Amino acid sequence: MESFSLLLEKEYFKFSCAHFLIFPDGSKERLHGHNYQVRCEISGEITDKGLLIDFIQVKPIIRELCDYLDEHWVLPGEHPDLIISEQDDGHTNVQYKECRYLAPTEEIIVLPINNSSAENFAWWFATQLRGRLVEKFGRIRVKTLRVYISETSGQSGVYTVEDEDA
Repeated sequence: MESFSLLLEKEYFKFSCAHFLIFPDGSKERLHGHNYQVRCEISGEITDKGLLIDFIQVKPIIRELCDYLDEHWVLPGEHPDLIISEQDDGHTNVQYKECRYLAPTEEIIVLPINNSSAENFAWWFATQLRGRLVEKFGRIRVKTLRVYISETSGQSGVYTVEDEDA
């Protein structure tokens, strides 16, 4: 079986954000940040013109997603024990057990994930990228989309989605 892929890995595919992990035993990390690096691999069929998808058209979409997350505190909106409540004064309260934080609402992004791990960031990023690719290009010949989110060199969360109909 033959396969074609594009690997998109640019220096500017990055975002910096704050987060903390909540561990299965109920403990959590301290609030801290990373300079995340993004790498995307798109596999599928090439057209009769010899292209899978044009690099030039995909790079801005990846960059938009990076820019959206950049310089924010990313919170897992689906963690059952994390309480996130917006106040009328433009601030958000975040509480996990006895730890409480108050931050400007505009500096927080709540994602539909259950923990702010690199694995979940990769899932969110891939889901968003896939949706935007379909929106921009319609039904394209992408068989597999793989997204790597590295929080530091040598440590990445990876999410892969395959389209059975491609």
